[in-house]
Amino acid sequence: MRYGQLRQYDIANGEGIRTSLFVTGCTHCCYNCFNEEYQDFTAGQEWTESDIERLLSYVMAPVCSGLTLLGGEPFQNIDGLVPLVDRVLAVASGKPIWVYSGYTYEEIIACPNKRTLLERCHILVDGRYVDELRDPGLAFRGSSNQRIIDIQASLRQGDIVLYME
Repeated sequence: MRYGQLRQYDIANGEGIRTSLFVTGCTHCCYNCFNEEYQDFTAGQEWTESDIERLLSYVMAPVCSGLTLLGGEPFQNIDGLVPLVDRVLAVASGKPIWVYSGYTYEEIIACPNKRTLLERCHILVDGRYVDELRDPGLAFRGSSNQRIIDIQASLRQGDIVLYME
């Protein structure tokens, strides 16, 4: 897995002060993507054990509200993210994990491989960015087609449960 950046203090990508990991690689190629440079699967740097340790120390800090995964496309980085999320949950289980994806919730749960990561997370911001639907007034998303979903409540209920709506 490769990543473009690891932010210790991020207030733009989820509630509270979060640690955010921007993975690289995305085939959605949304027009006017805010992280176009992270669409390239060879961008950034190789994710290492020392990066994992650094991320864990950031997430465990009392000021940190949780972890946010974005990119690039997290659901195109399953092999690297599932074990990482498992390690985060082992040391900071009370801190929610947000994940941003160009895939919709329905697309993710239909794919067993993608669902593996989804089931470990708490909040999903789903859907491709659509420039014509851009709305800077929306909390934690770029276009009005995107939804903020409570993953665990949705899995329990068998239907989408929106978060913050």
